[in-house]
This record gives sequence, C-alpha cells and structure tokens, in this order.
Amino acid sequence: MIRESLSQAEARRVALAAQGLAAGRPARAVGIRDVQAVTNRLAQFQIDSINVVTRAHFMPLYSRLGPYDTALLERAAHRPPRRLFEYWGHAASLIDVQLQPLLRFRMQAGFRDVWAGVERVARQQPDLVAWVREQVAQRGPISARQIEYAEERSRTSWGWNWSSVKTVLEWLFYSGEVTSAWRNSQFERVYDLPAKVLPPAVLNAPSPTVEESVRGLVRKAAQALGVASELCLRDYFRTRPAMTRQAIAQLVEGGELLPVSVQGWENRSMYLWHAARFPRSVAARALLSPFDSMVFERARLQRIFDFFYRIEIYVPEPKRSYGYYVYPFLLGDRFVARVDLKADRAAGMLRVNSAWLEQGTGYSTEHIAEQLYAELQTMAGWLGLGAVVVLPHGDLASHLQRAAVG
Repeated sequence: MIRESLSQAEARRVALAAQGLAAGRPARAVGIRDVQAVTNRLAQFQIDSINVVTRAHFMPLYSRLGPYDTALLERAAHRPPRRLFEYWGHAASLIDVQLQPLLRFRMQAGFRDVWAGVERVARQQPDLVAWVREQVAQRGPISARQIEYAEERSRTSWGWNWSSVKTVLEWLFYSGEVTSAWRNSQFERVYDLPAKVLPPAVLNAPSPTVEESVRGLVRKAAQALGVASELCLRDYFRTRPAMTRQAIAQLVEGGELLPVSVQGWENRSMYLWHAARFPRSVAARALLSPFDSMVFERARLQRIFDFFYRIEIYVPEPKRSYGYYVYPFLLGDRFVARVDLKADRAAGMLRVNSAWLEQGTGYSTEHIAEQLYAELQTMAGWLGLGAVVVLPHGDLASHLQRAAVG
C-alpha cells in the first residue's frame, strides 16, 4: 500500500518496528543469531566510556532481546569471524563489519572528521607516525600505554592530555591504517593492523565511490529508522548535509524512500522506507540507554513520541531536571517514564536515584509503576545485582516503591 501520510501513532509504530522494539523478546536463550539479527537491523551500537549501569554498547541488545550473555557481543566484536568492528558511525561505535567498505571514504583526507589537533600532530611529526605504525605492525595488538616514548606531556585540557603516541594512534585509527582489536579492562583501545582483525572478505571487497558510500549509509539509516526527516537520516551516521540530500534524492528516485507527511511534523519533509512495517499494535516494555539508536535524534523523539529528552551528564547537579544517567522507559508505543539509575555493585543493588512520570500516555500511574518495577527487576538480574532499591526522588518514586512491596 502506498502511503502519502502517517498519523503520529502510525509513525511511532513504524519507528519502533524498524528499531526492533515492536516484537516481543524471545522466550528462549538468546544466541549469536539473535545478536546478528539486531546488528543487521540497527547497524551500530554506540560506545561510551561511562559505566554507571553497564557499558552503553551492551544495552541495545538487552532492550530488544532481554537478558543475554554479554560474551555474545564480545565474541561478535572481538573474535573471528568478526561481525562488528569499531569505527566512527553516529559516534564511536561497534558497527556491522559488512559496512566497512562504505566507511572507507571517511578515512581519506578531506572526509576525515578528525579533531584538528590530531591532524596537526600527525602532520607535524611524520617520523613519529611512521614509528608508531611500525610498533603496531610488529607488536600488535597493543595499547597506547604499552608503546614507550619519552616526552614532556601537555597539561592542558585538550585531548584529555593524550600523549603524542595516543594522538598518533587515533589519527591512524581515523585513517584506517590501524583498527581496534578490542578494548582492555581500562576500556582503552588495543590497536592492530586491519589485516589481522577484519575478515578477508571485507578487506578484499572493492571500495565504493564516495557517492555510493553515502547512499549506502543513508539507505541503512532509512531501514533502521523506518520513517525519518533529512536530519534524522543524516544524524544516524553523521553524513554531511549536501551529500545526504543527494543520496535521499537518489533513493526517492529509485523508489526506496517514499516522501510522506507525518502528523505533527507537517513543516518538515519526511521519508518512509519502502519496506517499512506497519504493526497494528506494539507491546513493548524496555529501558533504553541514553545512547540507544532509538533516541539518537532528540527532535524526532519529541515530534513523534511527545517525549522531550536530553542527557544531563554534563549539567551541574543542581541544574539537572531528572538526573545524571537517565533511562527512558518504553511501554507499548509510548515513552511513559524515565529513571536515573546506578548499578551499585559493591552493595549488590540497582539503585533508582529518581523516577519520573510522563503525562498523557494513556496508562494509569499504577500500571506504569508495576511494569517499570518488573523491568527493573529483570534488568537487575541480568546485571547480576540482587535487589532494586528506589530512592524517594521524582513524582513516580512513591508509586514505584509501592509496586516493589506488591
């Protein structure tokens, strides 16, 4: 059926289905095929260094599949045959390794979105670049701190006071001359040559043109989003505006993207993926990481779901509205609450620092609290924590406390 317009409710269901949040979680043990299916759908899992609850890249699989063995994701990313590799997608991410050829253009001069200081160090110290490259070739896999190099370290704030070796390694990483073999226990990249990390079939695949690459990335973004604006399609892999617009025009001409109007977003050109699913209902129950691809683009989240969401990690505590590390709670096809969570591993508890209710979701407060508490219990079990403790902060906290005692 050709669609020319979508109601807000239809757009929500399309978006959730595209992200793999509309189907129920498997009633069996999760396996590597499930990891691959989610990888095929989302294309990337964003990485973040903050570990308040769990590493960000572990959460998208949990949100969609329920409790799973995180060793499955580690295996997919860090052991042959690798299904994921680390590079820059939406941000630093574990990306479907089959997309590596589409990202090669970003490794070239003129397309690398690398910090100016990193480019400057590489340009000014070519001998150091050559030496570090040789160190990785001879000794990899190896971390930056394992490469000894005498220097006077800068004490400025730029680059987290990176050493020259670390800066050069990051430039080589951007350039595709080295890649990440894995992250060590300090969550530092461990570098090696691509030939020793990436599958031969991927390495030997021909390099698409820049135009073909951007079109391929926008196509993948459209599949992952279901319905999106130009900004949403550009934001998913951070493709450049003019190149994204060209790719969209080509995908529209080819019938892969369909221009549509979306209720509440009539002033913006919107595009529907031609094979998008239109579920009649969504029975989701999931907590999402602040770095989940479902919530990448905040304006889309607000327009389609009436959900205003911002990360307040870098906001001074007295000025935060909801908390430090806040997880949106999805119930059905609406975001109905948000919780500021902390995994207190020493005490063996998942601590809810605050809990907040969204208005106008169509659910009773008691139902939301019961469903949220059940999901928090499931999450705590997955994290190996024995209890969920709700602190008395936020307008949903007292209801959540009552749900905890039955």
